[in-house]
Amino acid sequence: MSSLNHSQFIWNVADVLRGTYKQHQYGQIILPFTVLFRLDATLAPTKEAVVKAAEGYQLDDVPLAMLASQAEHHYSFYNLSRHNLKTITNDPDTLAINLRDYINRFSANVRDIFEKYKFEDTVAELESHDLLFQVMQHFARVDLHPDRVSNEQMGNIFEELIRKFAEASNETAGEHFTPREVIELMVTLLLADDEDLRTDYIVREVYDPTAGTGGMLSVAEEKIKAINPNADVILLGQELNPESYAICKADMVVKGQEVDSIVLGNTLTAPAFEGRTFHFGLSNPPFGVDWKTAKAFVEDEHKSMGFHGRFGAGLPRVSDGSLLFLQHLIAKLREPGWGSDGVPQVGGRAAIVLNGSPLFTGGAGSGESNIRKWVLDHDYLEAIIGLPTDMFYNTGISTYIWVLNKQKKAERKGKIQLIDATDMFEKMRKSVGSKRKRLSAEHIAEITRLFAAFDAADDKRSKVFDREEFMYRTITVERPLRLNWGFTAERVERLLASKEFGKLKLAEGEDAAVRVSLASLVESTAGAVGGDMAGVKAELLQVFADAGALVKPAALAKLVDELAERDETAEVVMKAKKPVADTALRDTENVPWGEDIHEYLEREVKPFVPDAWIDESKTKEGAEIPFTRHFYEYVPPRSLEEIDRDLNEALGRIKKRLEEVQA
Repeated sequence: MSSLNHSQFIWNVADVLRGTYKQHQYGQIILPFTVLFRLDATLAPTKEAVVKAAEGYQLDDVPLAMLASQAEHHYSFYNLSRHNLKTITNDPDTLAINLRDYINRFSANVRDIFEKYKFEDTVAELESHDLLFQVMQHFARVDLHPDRVSNEQMGNIFEELIRKFAEASNETAGEHFTPREVIELMVTLLLADDEDLRTDYIVREVYDPTAGTGGMLSVAEEKIKAINPNADVILLGQELNPESYAICKADMVVKGQEVDSIVLGNTLTAPAFEGRTFHFGLSNPPFGVDWKTAKAFVEDEHKSMGFHGRFGAGLPRVSDGSLLFLQHLIAKLREPGWGSDGVPQVGGRAAIVLNGSPLFTGGAGSGESNIRKWVLDHDYLEAIIGLPTDMFYNTGISTYIWVLNKQKKAERKGKIQLIDATDMFEKMRKSVGSKRKRLSAEHIAEITRLFAAFDAADDKRSKVFDREEFMYRTITVERPLRLNWGFTAERVERLLASKEFGKLKLAEGEDAAVRVSLASLVESTAGAVGGDMAGVKAELLQVFADAGALVKPAALAKLVDELAERDETAEVVMKAKKPVADTALRDTENVPWGEDIHEYLEREVKPFVPDAWIDESKTKEGAEIPFTRHFYEYVPPRSLEEIDRDLNEALGRIKKRLEEVQA
């Protein structure tokens, strides 16, 4: 039976639940029962020997070393119940009691899985509706033994069930897993340059901070083992969603991974595996999801730990936490050098899936730009692969794989490779959520070839850049403030209506006297402008003095400003012998990293505005990766003659059909 057929048969238990449970509740029952029957089938061959070997020991005190059969299969869990699910199902009268006992006789690491599912509550509710026996009977007809259903197939079954659950619940299935072929591409790219992978008895640790149901970890193990069956592959991950965590952990313990290899929790606020770094990292963090709930913790780590923590490079806007996961993943990769045991240590590599936003969102000096520049400065970014749209189950947006490396090969140092695979896909016969396209094995092979070829690749699909080409400086271009002053009716009216004049709180007589004097000035000057600021200021001061009103210098200066207007022909306003900048004319320019900012000003700006200068105190460094721009190909518009011809043909067809209708 195929993975799809297995998952469909399992999901058909919904026929038993229908009427009693709502559709969105099916998954909360189906998923834990699937995990339970998988574990039971996995333990079946060793069950008798384990129970016998554990006699005399308390449940959680059994040394795994005593369980030879478990050690042989590399299982780090066991069940000491004398029952199995088949014998339990054969006795309907004591079914619920025996099932609870069976669950509670698992080792602690597996009991944790069912606690996260609140499985005892599920059993009690099914029993109260007289459905428990029917559900158990249904699952008993599925053989999930690893000899019949491989770990890869089981992963596919879980993913298909979660997708169905998500659709029934109107949730986003893509938050829980990544399309299998995307994972295969990511892992293939990671392993492409690991020349030591074929070494006998080599150890490789693979880490996923957003593990979901464990698909990335499983594929990584499969591919590493395919290259080197003797490799010791250690899989570790963290997952926020309790149900995905439970499935992932169940899958890992069946694979023989350590009890604590999968951790439940928020990677941003409660990171697991403190102090550890890994050979490989894989991640598909949620796209465009805010990090408000983690804001206080993340900001505190950023401020208090700086580059000794994970987020020293900067913080993105709170509406999208993708670049936080990127920094976290980089922090968990091994540094090249020498290990504590004196053995040379190769730098870690990672692949992470992100949407387009982290490539360019945020200008120079923003959190996003600072993070990108930090990544480029440290030469961590090896390549970015643009994927087709409609590749993921819960979104049709463009996505990109970032390949990170802490120890690039000599020819790749200081270089970034961009690979455009946006048109590499085959259409699916049937859409799955938003997923309408998939990568074939041939597409994965071609992308890997382009990646390996590096600068010898097809430049229509693959381009190599110096990292500095994605860096720039944003300069602030200032122009001088040129003003004229005068007592015109409009300016005086503006002065009298200003907040600053209102703050003076003049007495009734003072206010009237000021207004009369200002009206006289308007009349006597006939609205003339062009006077200097000092003269106008002196006259205004005299107006207030004649009215008996006291005005502080700061307030007077603001009132004088109301009597000024910009004038390109006027003299430049000076302060401390320096021209005052006109904020209304202020502009910014992005200067390529390798270019002198003053030379740029002379060439690109001053021919058009000769009086411009750079305020160097405002210069900011930035970085962005305009992926699409580098692969854009101009397509000239059709000629007017061609458009006219098509319109005439269309009008002719319409006219002919109208005539046929009228006839």
